[in-house]
Amino acid sequence: MIRPDRLVEHLIALLRIPSPSRREGAVAARLAQDLRGLGAAVTFDGAGEKVGGEVGNCIARLPGTVPGAPPLLLNAHMDNVPGGTGRVVREDGLLRSDGRGILGADDKAGCAAIVEALRAAVEGGLPRGDVEVVFTICEEVGRLGATHLEPAGLRAKEALVLDGDLPGKVTTAAPSADRLEVRIYGREAHAGVRPEQGINAIRVAAEAIAALRLGRLDEETTANVGTIEGGSAVNVVPGLVRLRAEARSHDEDKLRAQVAHMRGCLEAAAARHAVTVDGTRYQARVEVEVTRQYTRMAVPAEARLVGLLRQAARRVGVEVRTHRTGGGLDANAFNANGIQAVGIGCGQRAIHTPEEHCVLADVAAAAGLVLEVLRLNAGG
Repeated sequence: MIRPDRLVEHLIALLRIPSPSRREGAVAARLAQDLRGLGAAVTFDGAGEKVGGEVGNCIARLPGTVPGAPPLLLNAHMDNVPGGTGRVVREDGLLRSDGRGILGADDKAGCAAIVEALRAAVEGGLPRGDVEVVFTICEEVGRLGATHLEPAGLRAKEALVLDGDLPGKVTTAAPSADRLEVRIYGREAHAGVRPEQGINAIRVAAEAIAALRLGRLDEETTANVGTIEGGSAVNVVPGLVRLRAEARSHDEDKLRAQVAHMRGCLEAAAARHAVTVDGTRYQARVEVEVTRQYTRMAVPAEARLVGLLRQAARRVGVEVRTHRTGGGLDANAFNANGIQAVGIGCGQRAIHTPEEHCVLADVAAAAGLVLEVLRLNAGG
């Protein structure tokens, strides 16, 4: 029932529409048109206004054909990281960029697979319950669209999130993540005339970073310093450094401990640097703002939704394995709001790089898997 050629044509059309985070308006309009053409009621929420974007989350409701069947939510995100060119090359069963930028299949492959599954369901008269579709904005900058989604307007209590590589890789667990926004204050001085009157904020930052536990700390926990900026000129002792860091863990206690460790290293480095000028003591100091990006999810292997996926996968010839990821996805936000959600892949490879490509057979398999889950969910 899935039509691969139609699916590929639709996916290419979506890939040619630029949609960096907060600028998803054009691709949202196209997807809304697609969904309305299937008989779905489509609305947009106010998430765009809350995050400074041009459009909100696209929310659609497609009536079911089996009264009493539980509703199911389908999700993919409309935005991609910056650098998309809209130039798509098709060869050897793949879509890829022309090498001058990203392809953007993360996550337009998920959007296209959902639309194709619904087209096939409507055309074939597939037994199904009500289907809710949420195409989110701003996933790539902290899952902002899913975070600002109002769950009270949704009936479904289970969701499939299409985002990733292999259709059979079912993501059932993802970590909590905290972001650290850090400002390190030193004291400016002329680097050649009175360097002893300055406190070098870059040096303070370097000492702190050197003391941090970073990378993979254990099987559940990671940490990273991602950006750093500071200083104004080579002949000025820098008085301010800004850095951004993160910590993630599947264990909240470990996450709290890692954040405390990072804060402690920053404060300890600042405490070692002070200078007295004309009788006044100046002390280096730090400000650390910690923001929860998303909260961990852990869907049991025996959950009804996972069972549906296993049964559907056997029917369509896909091998299923559950997976615990170190990244976050919109499913984190859904689970936090009482909607049990798992992720499935949809053909993406080497995402966020010029080597990004999309395996077309996997996109079609993901669409077929969704279609079969819809049928089984309705008692088929």
